[in-house]
Amino acid sequence: MRGSDRIEDVLSGLTLSCAYGRDQFSMSHGSFHYKRKEWGEKQLLRQEGDPFLFRDASGTLSFRLHQEWLTGEESGICHIYFTRERTGRTAKEPNRFTLTLPAEAKERIYGCGETYVRLNLKGEKVRIFVAEHQNAGRIGKKLIREKILGRHPEHVMPFSAYESYYAQPTFVSSLCYFVHVNTKRYAEFDFQELDRTKLCLEELPDLYIGDADGFPALSFKLSALLGRQKVLPDWINQGVILAVQEGVDKINEKIEKAEAHGVKIAGIWSQDWCGCRRTGFGYQVMWNWRADEGPDGQYPDLKKHIAEWEKKGIAFLGYINPFIALEKDLYQEASEKGYCVKDKEGKDYLVKITTFPAAMVDFTNPEAYAWYKNLIKENMIGIGMKGWMADFGEYLPLDCVLSDGSDPMDRHNDWPAIWAKMNREAIEETGNAGRVFFFTRAGSTETIRNSMMMWTGDQHVDWSVDDGLPSVIPATLSLAMSGFAITHSDAGGYTTVMHMRRTKELLIRWEEMNAFSPLFRTHEGNQPANDVQFDDDEELLAVLAETSRWHSLLSGYLKKCMKEAEDYGRPVMRPLFYHYDEDFCFDEKTEYLLGRDLLVAPVLKEGQKERLVHLPGDRWRDLWTGEAYEGGVYTLSAPLHRILVFARESEEGEEIRNLFSGEK
Repeated sequence: MRGSDRIEDVLSGLTLSCAYGRDQFSMSHGSFHYKRKEWGEKQLLRQEGDPFLFRDASGTLSFRLHQEWLTGEESGICHIYFTRERTGRTAKEPNRFTLTLPAEAKERIYGCGETYVRLNLKGEKVRIFVAEHQNAGRIGKKLIREKILGRHPEHVMPFSAYESYYAQPTFVSSLCYFVHVNTKRYAEFDFQELDRTKLCLEELPDLYIGDADGFPALSFKLSALLGRQKVLPDWINQGVILAVQEGVDKINEKIEKAEAHGVKIAGIWSQDWCGCRRTGFGYQVMWNWRADEGPDGQYPDLKKHIAEWEKKGIAFLGYINPFIALEKDLYQEASEKGYCVKDKEGKDYLVKITTFPAAMVDFTNPEAYAWYKNLIKENMIGIGMKGWMADFGEYLPLDCVLSDGSDPMDRHNDWPAIWAKMNREAIEETGNAGRVFFFTRAGSTETIRNSMMMWTGDQHVDWSVDDGLPSVIPATLSLAMSGFAITHSDAGGYTTVMHMRRTKELLIRWEEMNAFSPLFRTHEGNQPANDVQFDDDEELLAVLAETSRWHSLLSGYLKKCMKEAEDYGRPVMRPLFYHYDEDFCFDEKTEYLLGRDLLVAPVLKEGQKERLVHLPGDRWRDLWTGEAYEGGVYTLSAPLHRILVFARESEEGEEIRNLFSGEK
């Protein structure tokens, strides 16, 4: 059963139960230990003669189901919610609710935010709780296992071992319907049973169900409900955004070197614009959000240099997050004014990040919110920045005390959206909408309407399917099916520890892939000296010149794709099943569609010089050779420096092929 038949089927088959419970979650470096207690479960039964009333066997607990159909752009979405009816006294009001929806055995499930190791979530239980995806314990186990058993990039852990920066109470079915739950508290979506889906919530169910006859139409409905990203500034696709650190002189040196080798540079991204700290983890940013222009600073007269780079057509991008460094003056000001999140003793809550503690600004305090937003306006936009990474957002402690008195459990999942909203407002309030942008890594429901772009977080600098290069595609596609349309990744990855170091081959393959994405941006990693960098030799510079040119050639096409995202909610990078109803498409997570007319099949394994490509039923042409292919399975040559890309035989596809006709 697909499309518009599904909502009535779900409505008629749902069941509800309730219980009492308590959470005991503890956080370490943004990762959580989850301990939940639950008791007194009661099944609530529909009452004969009144199918909208659910009551337990004793008659003391009663809940009424309400159903309303939305109108306008949201037409065809059904809003379902429950209210408590006072029919008897209970010792405790329930705070655990399990809503069970009918499902089908062959149904695939996608979304729930961002998932790296799985695209199809059928058979899994998903936590809806934002957290640090890269926790130290998991990395440590991986490194020990590799030292003892060798590297096995296909190895994955049980799904429950993984957390996610972006967790959203939304899923999409292969039967072309979506369910979005209106909750900000911890939740679990249980897809383990073939014939049912269980939504385990900590408040009365309040959800939206929408269906359509195809995924483009479904994206339109979902984005009408949750929001859409806007077209990003034109300059971002005029080449590569190069990560360069350690000051103005280093930036000028790298620009000169790259341009001499024909690299098209759209921007320079310097995350240490505000200073650096060297720790056991590596080269990290000093979280004091003003230019490092002091006597020993690496960025003297930064505003002047930004203007000079801009004259060359090179934008400058920076970095910010919701923390502030304890060693610096901004923290002293925030602490004196009472702007920091507090612990239960009334002291500033200090959160451990990698190897050092930091304070968090309390965004529920209107004065603190305005103060922090003004730092973005004056110290970043005010000196000419055209973009930045708005990092973190996952770390709000559950035992903190907030200025507005709200429960941190109600705020935790929402914190990334509040953070994104602040950044968006800073751009709009300074009159820079359409010229300046930012990108985030953490998120939940409201992030969709507030963030301008996601990046897939801190991938390992390796080939592991759960954390390395291959994990980017399922992460991107799961975000796409959650409603977030514009995503990219760090070319080359980020996390470098011990023997886990970036190789030349990995960097080249990652650059090839990211040239065919909404944004092409490199990263030096947390240990730049231990990782291969884009300018380490002549071959690497030649590859970057080539891939930056590819990305620039796609600028017009990418703008059209982003316009579709803004107008209709269609993701720029799409799963194959988005347009093709063939069984293999619903499980494919190593290929993706870039818009409607390009199919991209990156090399995701070390040493691989060919790969199996599964083309859906259409007529395709190799972007480089023009060779034609029908839908089917092919083993094709993919030497280093060549990524497999196919243009659909369509008017748009032909235009793209003509642009690339001289490239290979």
